[in-house]
Amino acid sequence: MAAKTPVAKAVVAKPAADPAATVAGVAATVTTALPGVPQALSARARTLAGAVRRRCADLARIESPSGDAPRLDALAEELAAGFRATGATARREPGPAGDHLVLEWEGRDESLPHLLIVGHHDTVWPVGTLADWPVTEQDGRLTGPGVVDMKGGLAILEGALALLADLGERPHRTVRLVVVSDEEVGSPDGRLLVERQLRGAAAVLGLEPPHPDGRLKTARRGSTRVRLTVTGREAHAGNDAQDGVSAVDELVDQLVLVRDLAGQPGTELNAGRISGGSRANVIAGRAEAELGLRFATVEAQRRTLDNLARLTALRPGARVRTEVLSSRPAWPERTGNPLLRHVRSLAAVLGQQLDGAPAGGAGDTNLPGSRGLPTLDGFGAVGAGAHARHEYIRLDQIAPRIALLAALLAVPLPRLRDRAEG
Repeated sequence: MAAKTPVAKAVVAKPAADPAATVAGVAATVTTALPGVPQALSARARTLAGAVRRRCADLARIESPSGDAPRLDALAEELAAGFRATGATARREPGPAGDHLVLEWEGRDESLPHLLIVGHHDTVWPVGTLADWPVTEQDGRLTGPGVVDMKGGLAILEGALALLADLGERPHRTVRLVVVSDEEVGSPDGRLLVERQLRGAAAVLGLEPPHPDGRLKTARRGSTRVRLTVTGREAHAGNDAQDGVSAVDELVDQLVLVRDLAGQPGTELNAGRISGGSRANVIAGRAEAELGLRFATVEAQRRTLDNLARLTALRPGARVRTEVLSSRPAWPERTGNPLLRHVRSLAAVLGQQLDGAPAGGAGDTNLPGSRGLPTLDGFGAVGAGAHARHEYIRLDQIAPRIALLAALLAVPLPRLRDRAEG
């Protein structure tokens, strides 16, 4: 595989609605931390935007579907090389379906708790997708498999850190980035790695794409993947049908029940995959479905999963089993949100208008958010169409995101919780 070119050297809107005094205070902090900001920071981000755009395209051309360890490991090495060029130390963490990455940048004040950033390098797109959907630029958009979810976010962060390096600056505190290889299947292994990095973190940022209008994500629904497996008894469908127990018929009836269970307030269900049986003249002996569930609250999640665990067969001789494949707790919206206030004011200093809102999807920020850690997601590329064939990022929003992330990393955080975080 040809080597890619890392950024190595280094959303837009209108003035924010924060009180003038708050913005002025943040402006003074920014000027102290980075002399010449915001003009120099925004201008440098614009010069880097082209390199970041090309980097995103290069990363998207390295196909990396969940579960394909060789391709994920190749991309992990490419990412590690790019981030090392910005001053990071990098290590690979072995995973059963591809290695994860942990990267770290020294801060100006190493005594402060670290800032944790979470991302992923797996995508939902199978190998070969590029053959009929190549990465292309048109009408101010970059489109291709994985560009917004989340090769763009990884490229933008690399650009932000390259920008700081270009200015001879370091992040204000230690920055630690975890890039997992299994996020698109619920982070069954990557979650453990993220959880270990939460200890002592001052705040957590996510590189998932923001809302299509650029707003950050301030809360997320919980999600759980469940495999529903039915075992029946095979028999000849013509001669001995009475001796068989159809696992397919049992599964269909169970799914009707499950839809009723999932119809409770705060719960949504998607039957994402169904399989079973062998031949039309054989009573099916086995069938299964993989279910995706979304939950508005922890209570809805607990109630629905308890109900699924109690499912029993409707037919004599059939057996039903439920298995939780991965689960993320609901991250509820919180009042106040000093981290969002800080980012919003920082954006205003850079000439951007930014806000936040809850999101429907789940991700690795669910875990810190559910535990009350100061958490914001959506710092990745602005665009739309994640998991869809029209996936794209907006090229005009790359520079503002680079500038925002660079400033956020370089400027001291305010007090975010009851105890001072430095």
